[in-house]
Amino acid sequence: MRRFLTSTVAAAALALAFGLSSAARADDTIDPNAKNGGAITITYKDDVATLDPAIGYDWQNWSMIKSLFDGLMDYKPGTAELVPDLAESYDISPDGKTFTFKLRHGVKFHNGREMTADDVKYSLDRVTNPKTQSPGAGFFSSIKGYDDQAAGKTESLAGVTVVDPYTVKFELVRPDATFLHVMAINFSHVVPKEEVEKYGADFGKHPVGTGAYKLAEWTLGQRIVFEKNKDYWHKGLPHLDKITFEIGQEPIVALLRLQKGEIDVPGDGIPPAKFQEVMKDPEQKARVVEGGQLQTGYVTMNVTMKPFDNVKVRQAVNMAINKERVVQLINNRAVPANQPLPPSMPGYAKDYKGYPHDPAKAKELLAEAGYPDGFETQLYVMNTDPNPRIAQAIQQDLAAIGIKASIQALAQANVIAAGGDKNGAPMIWSGGMAWIADFPDPSNFYGPILGCAGAVPGGWNWSWYCNKDLDKKAAEADSITDPAKQEERYKMWSDIYLKIMDDAPWAPVFNEQRFTMKSARMGGADALYVDPVHIPINYDNVYVKDVQ
Repeated sequence: MRRFLTSTVAAAALALAFGLSSAARADDTIDPNAKNGGAITITYKDDVATLDPAIGYDWQNWSMIKSLFDGLMDYKPGTAELVPDLAESYDISPDGKTFTFKLRHGVKFHNGREMTADDVKYSLDRVTNPKTQSPGAGFFSSIKGYDDQAAGKTESLAGVTVVDPYTVKFELVRPDATFLHVMAINFSHVVPKEEVEKYGADFGKHPVGTGAYKLAEWTLGQRIVFEKNKDYWHKGLPHLDKITFEIGQEPIVALLRLQKGEIDVPGDGIPPAKFQEVMKDPEQKARVVEGGQLQTGYVTMNVTMKPFDNVKVRQAVNMAINKERVVQLINNRAVPANQPLPPSMPGYAKDYKGYPHDPAKAKELLAEAGYPDGFETQLYVMNTDPNPRIAQAIQQDLAAIGIKASIQALAQANVIAAGGDKNGAPMIWSGGMAWIADFPDPSNFYGPILGCAGAVPGGWNWSWYCNKDLDKKAAEADSITDPAKQEERYKMWSDIYLKIMDDAPWAPVFNEQRFTMKSARMGGADALYVDPVHIPINYDNVYVKDVQ
């Protein structure tokens, strides 16, 4: 897996460097043993905040959105291999600054209208418009005209041009080694202007895309129902007729219902308190699917709020947390983290030791910062187990150095809202919302969650850390497209993250493996259930074996 992730980035760089074109994907993404028809039921404790691809940005709605909408690019199921999606093919200029995509003919939105290049441009203009408050706007900063758009000087990206109804051209201000990946993420997914204008801010509750499924019902706090899009352009997909997401199910209850055959996937995963019991039962263990994921769980500190505007305070927090103990709380399903990047990501600094667990030194740093007696603060956390228990462990560690942190355990959407408010949360334990890579490149752990572009209202840079010098270095790193210089590029990213650790806007805690379960009736390769990109489940490709 590690080697494959590295080679994927190199392949994209090759295309950039030599102006290669890529033809449309083949239908080898379909399991030849798949059966069509039937339905599955998935449970979640909390409701979904939104299904708008320009705004939705958490692990719960990420794969839902991917099944309602499509982008120009996507990933082959179960892998991180880029393939054309709504694009039939693409060409890249020799200097790596112009991308031209040819669109598929006959692709229809759920409302029956054909999608065209105008829809692609509208969708990109919308996601980069500050009025949309998209947490992903910064991904598009290499497109010509982005800065004017971000500054509110224009409502259209100069670098996105409709050549004809089935051709769209992107002009960049610099070569961007991540651009094809950006065209695959949710924020690039194509939406119909008339539906967005019809529903306005409520479009996220009435999503209309081109995806494999369309929304049939959304009863807030109870259920979301997807039904098969019979006009889906990718023939043979999806396999299921219907997916029901039941909301308000505690993870323990969901597991019991799975054991009784009442549901098919407990969306919040295996409850930590039941993990050992499940793994010791051969019948249950056989239905457990383990998947690697590019993930880091961390504590954010709002650097614009006192006392976290003082770097010594932030460094003290890093030294206070006993990461080994936190990992034990989740049955050792993770390894302690010492930097933003997970170990399997290119650019990870293998020789970096990070901040040691040293409460005595942490107290010294607090005293040097002017807080010899500590201080009071708030630690926000998602209210799904094990996150409140992890927050309590962190709370105890902080108390040991004099920091009294009251825990604010809230629904995921409320924690996200507090993080996206500059005056909201002083500290956040990111568990349940922790960063899972949007695409397998080291830059993805920077822009949205540590770069200046993410430090905006509604953004995911919950530490509100903005280092313009590092922003410049990040842009320089992503301008390197020569495949022979990728190790140089990774070294640049490694240096950026080590400088971030000096500034300590985060306390990285662990890198987690993902475990989920499926009912005995669900068929298909395990890779389709824990996909490195379609987190947590690739709904388009799953099927059931008991179709009548």
